[in-house]
Amino acid sequence: MNKDLTEGRVAPILIKFALPLLLSMVFQQLYNIADSLVAGKFISEEALAAVGNSYEITLIFIAFAFGCNMGTSILVSQFFGAKRYDDVRLAITTSYISTFVLVVVLTICGILGTDGLLSLINTPQEIFADSALYLDIYIYGLVFLFFYNLATGVFSALGDSRTPFVFLAISSTANIFMDILFVTAFSMGVDGVAWATFICQGVSCILANAVLVKRISSMTKSLEKGRLFDSRMFFKFIYLAVPSILQQSFVSVGNILVQTIINSFGSAVIAGYSAAIKLNNLVITSTTTLANAVSSFTSQNIGAAKYNRVVSGWRVGIAFTECMLIPIILLFTLGADLVLRIFLDDVSSLAMATGRSFLLIVAPFYLVVAIKNISDAVLRGAGDMKPFMADTFIDLLLRVGLSWLFSSYWGTVGIWLSWPVGWSVATVISIFFYLSGHWKKRIVA
Repeated sequence: MNKDLTEGRVAPILIKFALPLLLSMVFQQLYNIADSLVAGKFISEEALAAVGNSYEITLIFIAFAFGCNMGTSILVSQFFGAKRYDDVRLAITTSYISTFVLVVVLTICGILGTDGLLSLINTPQEIFADSALYLDIYIYGLVFLFFYNLATGVFSALGDSRTPFVFLAISSTANIFMDILFVTAFSMGVDGVAWATFICQGVSCILANAVLVKRISSMTKSLEKGRLFDSRMFFKFIYLAVPSILQQSFVSVGNILVQTIINSFGSAVIAGYSAAIKLNNLVITSTTTLANAVSSFTSQNIGAAKYNRVVSGWRVGIAFTECMLIPIILLFTLGADLVLRIFLDDVSSLAMATGRSFLLIVAPFYLVVAIKNISDAVLRGAGDMKPFMADTFIDLLLRVGLSWLFSSYWGTVGIWLSWPVGWSVATVISIFFYLSGHWKKRIVA
């Protein structure tokens, strides 16, 4: 059900809203984690490396989907907080039409550019064919990825984080069983895990959007039917979506460039990194998801001009995220081998050593990046897009530049060291922009 986030005690409302989003993220990550797990356990180390290698490219498409999600969510949240329901409907339809055009373009570019992208990141020849196969099937399902993200963005904007969670939990659980079924019973390889993901994401997308159509129709049934597309609304959507796309793309491009360096160390190192980065991305995406909850909370309260609640939301968001991260950091540092064994079984010791060194160096700094993500969330939710783009771009430059520099001295350990440096500098910048108070403005008027 829709939830007004502009009333009531901040902490319980924000946490209650954030928890289903967090659980949704866990199940969303299970899609790729399941692919990697099944590939590593039931196919081969090369298959695990191929899925992990392709994953860095899929993050580019996810960046676009996330940007459309945030653009739609922030716009709808502010209109919903301001009780402007006619604009809520128009913002949704305009966003969907605009996103459909984008999906068509990206699908064509993706199909035509798969081999070029894989060559660009120096994909080893022994995993090139499987990487291309996995990536091609993934691209066929982009329409499901984007429209599901739009639906979850609208649900979040309306204060409903439970509905998309239900659909995602069912489909991601089914994906695990379908991965195993396709690979073991049907004797499929990397294509089996890719098609399983395609089918399950498609089902969750269709169900989520069907419920959304019913929800919006019920909420706006007393309003006159109007236009489906509005140029003024389109430019507002672009203003919010493009910076989010660029911000996420910076991260994806940075990961691809880093992957290029890692690929030069061979498939065993790629496999170890693929296992560790799955765990890392699960944690980072968790903090990003909690930040998305803060963004939606911020947007509704900006729409209602309740700025003190935004400040309280920032504090609650940081405290909640830090408490969540402490046990994860202890697990990743004290039990690195244990969690890596989820993906790595009967593989070279080099792969295990690679994953272990990554987690030991990077995990303690999750507490730092969490503060950055929550601060960015306030800026993004308020529509103050440039600052959070700036600190992300600086993080990208530092991580990629230092990866190249440090790897020449310390090998893969030098690559891992670039993460904490980039995160720390970007966090300082993000806090500065938040404390400046420039975000205290309304953008939906």
